[in-house]
Amino acid sequence: MKRPLAYITAPWSNSQYENVENAAAYCRQVYDAGYSPICPVLFLPTFLKDDIPQEHKDGLDMARDYLRRSHVLVVCGHGIDETVKNDIATAE
Repeated sequence: MKRPLAYITAPWSNSQYENVENAAAYCRQVYDAGYSPICPVLFLPTFLKDDIPQEHKDGLDMARDYLRRSHVLVVCGHGIDETVKNDIATAE
């Protein structure tokens, strides 16, 4: 069965551990709902160094590309920050 892609965004914290825990839970819920979850916060930090300006920019560009390819944007968490606002604007 082919599942539609669902991009997951949320107001992420400064804690990588907390972000991974939350993102994994969000991905599970999206998967259970019948979608293939895409959550860059789970995998981009494993190979990109955010403190290197070019890699930070590349990460933003890759995430935006994944969002554009997705069928659905799923907004998770409590509240909306600038990242979530930008994701919503890109999805529209």
